[in-house]
Amino acid sequence: MTTTSSVPAPPRPRLLRLPDFRRLWIGDTVSQAGTAITVLALPLVAIGTLGASPFEAGLLVMCEYLGFLLLGLPAGAWVDRMRRRRVMIVGDLGRAALLATLPLAAWLGVLTLPQVYGVAFGLSVCTAFFDIAYQSHLPRLVDEDRLVEANVALEASRTVTAAGGPGAGGALVAAVTAPVALAVDAVSFLASALLLSRIRRPDPRPAPAPGTRLRDEIAEGLRFVWRDRLLRGLTLTAAISNLCGTLGTSMLLVLLAGDLGLSPFLCGLVFTAEAVGGFLGSLLTTRISARLGEGRAMCASVVVSGVLWLLALPFFQSDGRYALACVLQGLGWTAFMTFKINSVALRQRLTPAPLLGRVTATFRFLVWGCMPLGALAGGLLGQYAGVRTALWTGALGELMAVVPLLLVIRGTRAARP
Repeated sequence: MTTTSSVPAPPRPRLLRLPDFRRLWIGDTVSQAGTAITVLALPLVAIGTLGASPFEAGLLVMCEYLGFLLLGLPAGAWVDRMRRRRVMIVGDLGRAALLATLPLAAWLGVLTLPQVYGVAFGLSVCTAFFDIAYQSHLPRLVDEDRLVEANVALEASRTVTAAGGPGAGGALVAAVTAPVALAVDAVSFLASALLLSRIRRPDPRPAPAPGTRLRDEIAEGLRFVWRDRLLRGLTLTAAISNLCGTLGTSMLLVLLAGDLGLSPFLCGLVFTAEAVGGFLGSLLTTRISARLGEGRAMCASVVVSGVLWLLALPFFQSDGRYALACVLQGLGWTAFMTFKINSVALRQRLTPAPLLGRVTATFRFLVWGCMPLGALAGGLLGQYAGVRTALWTGALGELMAVVPLLLVIRGTRAARP
């Protein structure tokens, strides 16, 4: 009589032990650290070095988003025709070259605001292509059931650099001036490109569909997002959240630095709290999703974060209550990360590989395209109805953003046999 014993499958290696994913993760972390410096250094070049007026500083912010608005949709179709790792490497090299022109021009004494605007716009174009390509390439580096874990690792490193980067950037700007600090970011992009070039997983060029036009491919991405109930709900929820979130945050510094007269250090505490909260949320996402289920977890994420941000608003005062406001604001981001991370992973799972670039571009175009509109609405509300009115309006809108996703998830459950 013979017996057969089942041999347990060997444990899967930890995600960061996968060489190709580790190179992507380290490369992205390095470039994010440099970008956190640029967030502070680039405006200081315009305002401090070149004496930009408030309106001219506003134009700089517009240029930083312009690439996503003008090229967001065609970029997805183009990425779906290219080797995605190559797109990321070219994007990193392009950003390094653009940033390097600023300290060089400052050293030669020829730095101008139009050049700063051009660099900001060029950075937004390179970033639009890079982000679409990296989100489309990630499913080639990890198994489908590890996408949430992979996105958690990437998001965790982003939030860590966002928490520490601006402070380190401020110290660096004080030590070596803003233009030279931008050279550090240029080096970080070169390091990222080097790491990406060492990824060994094959990156074949997608086979072109005969007789297709760019316009048709863009339309196909839009149709796919709109016809899929879950993708449509995710997109609408994220778009409303970004619209209302930008409506409020565009007035937050006006309240803190203007109305309350807080110091730059104290103003920065709320953004550090948000980054720390986001990091904690990224670590809890997998556990929360496993306990509640993906759909319920995302809905709860949007609702709880909206409630916490509403609770924070009365405590934004120029006394000890400000500390509580920062804590509540940070906890709001802890809650919101479950929606943010799961929505990316779910979009990657639901989308066929040949469409992933276009779907990612469609999502970013619709969601990021709401941000300038939210900032404009926030400015108008703040000007004519009051800064706190704008903040309350944005926070209430964030809370209502769950409605499209909730309707889709409930409808999906009702449709099950």
